[in-house]
Amino acid sequence: MTESVDVPPLAGYTVAVTAARRAEELTALLDRRGARVVSAPAIRIVPLADDAQLVAATKEVLRAPVDLVVATTGVGFRGWLEAAEAWDLPLVDHLAGARVLARGPKARGAIRGGGLVDAWSPASESSAEVLEHLLSGAEGPLEGRRIAVQLHGDPLPDLVTGLRTAGADVLEVPVYRWVLPEDTAPLRRLVHVVASRGVDAVTFTSAPAAASTLQVAEEEGVLGGVLAGFGDGVLAFAVGVVTAGPLEAAGIRTVQPERARLGALAREVVARLPERDGVLSVGGHVLQVRGHAVVLDGRLVELAPAPMAVLRGLARRPGAVVSRPDLLAALSGGADAHAVEMAVTRLRAALGAPVVETVVKRGYRLAV
Repeated sequence: MTESVDVPPLAGYTVAVTAARRAEELTALLDRRGARVVSAPAIRIVPLADDAQLVAATKEVLRAPVDLVVATTGVGFRGWLEAAEAWDLPLVDHLAGARVLARGPKARGAIRGGGLVDAWSPASESSAEVLEHLLSGAEGPLEGRRIAVQLHGDPLPDLVTGLRTAGADVLEVPVYRWVLPEDTAPLRRLVHVVASRGVDAVTFTSAPAAASTLQVAEEEGVLGGVLAGFGDGVLAFAVGVVTAGPLEAAGIRTVQPERARLGALAREVVARLPERDGVLSVGGHVLQVRGHAVVLDGRLVELAPAPMAVLRGLARRPGAVVSRPDLLAALSGGADAHAVEMAVTRLRAALGAPVVETVVKRGYRLAV
């Protein structure tokens, strides 16, 4: 697709951000590319120092020597070490004799930053490959060995169950927990907007955020509408496989970058949203219908909801005649028959090009 250099790649699109941590960074990445960004935090982090579960888990780890440690996230593992130090618990010294595995580079950096040695990490940065490595015997037999697994806000049932089935004594360390934000109003508004297809995409950067979004949709009575919205019109972007889990389990198809990074996620949004909306040759002009605006001959044209709804109805069947009743059905708010003519008049004025043709006694069509 040929894109005008004057029109940012995400101009005309609305993208929702459900992240709690690093939300501002992701918002900035999308905003710089022209998106209208809606912030709807789906989770918040329980502070480490306030979490009695972490204290109890740390003391259980310290009760006896640990053979293996699995660090799943950089911020989580670093936070665990810092919290233990604040509580005057000798965690680093205790783990010094263990083999410490890192799920990815950020976890590896946290291990080294804490004064420990990382023994191994998977190329895929996935918990599944960590489990495969351990079950292969690469770290020795697992029967009877104590393995501490740092959780990253959500249980890791496949990893934990796999290790326990192999006979290991698995110590789950809930370094931080995700709960619903104190103010759930933005998230509750978002699920209704998704159900009405009022956004073009929703980004998810953690599995708990995805699960919370579906939970709130169910509480609001719009889960069916949300699933339908994601199935037709709203793209769900997940930063990685783990994040996508709750969405995929609910039947929502997700788009994921090759690498689980915020920058890669933003680039995926940039690539996929304009790709979704085809470019039409209409009456000698080049037209792309986006979320709340159109690109006509390389310029962005903002449209009011009614003209946008009419244009979108015509663009679904380029060149075909669309009747007034069909276009009227696309307009919300109990519009009357005259509303279609008004919307078409405003659409033509905004575009300033002979793109929409009237077919007498039948309706309207794009001049392809």
